[in-house]
Amino acid sequence: MALKVLELHHHGIRVGGTEADADRALAFYRNVLGLSPDPGRPEIPTIRGYWMDVGGRAQIHLMGVNGQSKFAKGPGKDPSSPHVALAVPDIQEARKELDRLGVEYWVAEGVVGPRSQQVFMHDPAGNMIELHEAGTCRCVGARRGDAAVKMS
Repeated sequence: MALKVLELHHHGIRVGGTEADADRALAFYRNVLGLSPDPGRPEIPTIRGYWMDVGGRAQIHLMGVNGQSKFAKGPGKDPSSPHVALAVPDIQEARKELDRLGVEYWVAEGVVGPRSQQVFMHDPAGNMIELHEAGTCRCVGARRGDAAVKMS
């Protein structure tokens, strides 16, 4: 049996490590691509950046980091590295299935909130993939409690 993936939630990319780097990326994604930042992005220690809404259905996470973030679990295991994030119905069930399948993964907790849990792994080509439980992130604008997502 395979995991059940419900949605593509975000694509995380690195944009440089300074505040100016993050602001230049924001200007590009806003002024060239017409995307708006999610005003409710939490403050994430050591990871500057913006979460850009894409059509209210997903986001692009612009991450400004110098070196490894404080959340890294070692070389190649940093949630601020480029990755694609997918939602699963139940993160604990997903972990059990990954264990059953013999897939190596690591867990990041508390990155975007005290109760957040994300599972990270690499595909055979080395691309990083994040799994998180549906409804535990801000990627889908229609499910947020704040103002509706705006495209500018």
